[in-house]
Amino acid sequence: MQPGQMAYDRGITVFSPDGRLFQVEYAREAVKRGTTTIGLKFKDGVILIVDKRISSRLMEPKSIEKIFHIDEHVGCATSGLVADARILVDQARQLAQVHKVTYDEKIGVEGLVKRICDYKQNFTQYGGLRPFGTALLVAGVDELGCHLYETDPSGALVSYKAGSIGAGRAAVNEIFEADYQEGMKFDDALQLGLRALASATEEDLKPQSLEVGVVKKGQNFQKISEKELEKHIKKIE
Repeated sequence: MQPGQMAYDRGITVFSPDGRLFQVEYAREAVKRGTTTIGLKFKDGVILIVDKRISSRLMEPKSIEKIFHIDEHVGCATSGLVADARILVDQARQLAQVHKVTYDEKIGVEGLVKRICDYKQNFTQYGGLRPFGTALLVAGVDELGCHLYETDPSGALVSYKAGSIGAGRAAVNEIFEADYQEGMKFDDALQLGLRALASATEEDLKPQSLEVGVVKKGQNFQKISEKELEKHIKKIE
């Protein structure tokens, strides 16, 4: 960083002369260094896949949680600082339950994601705060269809048919650009996601080091068991 930029580096509320908020950019770097996280739509729902990045055989894989259940019809996966993500998940769960109690209906996926992003944006606007160093892939199904949203530390959101966040984003998106098709069956979509993750991590996939969540029309968001996941991994090997 140039010496003249140091003053703008210390405050979240101060723009640099070229229109940048350095603390937000640093938060994005935290996401880029996070584990590879994948989301893709299929014919009747959305799949989320996360590499837990098990760095030691002494670790208990089940203690690492990077896919979260928000409401019956919504779940999310995270990359970056997982502790920051838990705060956002708690906020999202609260928003979903308040909406359900107030209006006696499930919250819309897009509306929920926008509320989460509004909450994140507040942390880029006031002194004494720092941005959340995490990005979320939010998957859900509502009356309007199947949805996959990516949220940014700045509070921005984008809807995707298939996408990725984290360290392996470029490699995953390259495969999705070439092979993803709309209306894929669940098995085909899951195997494409696993193949993309394998290319990004450059390691053999193991069921205990992965976490996979899925939401389908007419069904609640749920995580796939290790036994079922092992069957799909064998198919791509």
